Amino acid sequence: MRFLAVDAGDKRTGFAAGDDVLRIATPLEVAEASTREMVLAAVARITTSHGPDAIVLGLPLHMDGTESARSAAARDLAREIAARTGLPVHLQDERLTSFDAEDRMKQSGRSRGQKKSVRDALAACAILEDFLQQRATNG
Repeated sequence: MRFLAVDAGDKRTGFAAGDDVLRIATPLEVAEASTREMVLAAVARITTSHGPDAIVLGLPLHMDGTESARSAAARDLAREIAARTGLPVHLQDERLTSFDAEDRMKQSGRSRGQKKSVRDALAACAILEDFLQQRATNG
């Protein structure tokens, strides 16, 4: 199966793609999306161009694993994405994925602005990698 990962933020949304055969996630792009409608439009556009079988959306949780208001908003967004795309949407714990993205960029030699333009796509990669690993482990 091919998957599209989405790391939805307040201002930007990162996208990554991968599959459950190779289990490699590749960053695609970061869309400037400050409203729910902008996020949905970006998801629909990228879904059309990349043809995934399912979508993986980051689920923001507190460090202790409990849900928050942001978790509820992500669950609502997942329902809207599923309705708009007709694809199944899986929620994946996104704790520490932004930290992982920052860590990946530390030695990249990129400027602060260049890092900002790819950070959310790398976070989407981390979300998808975690999802694919969990899927492989659980069979």
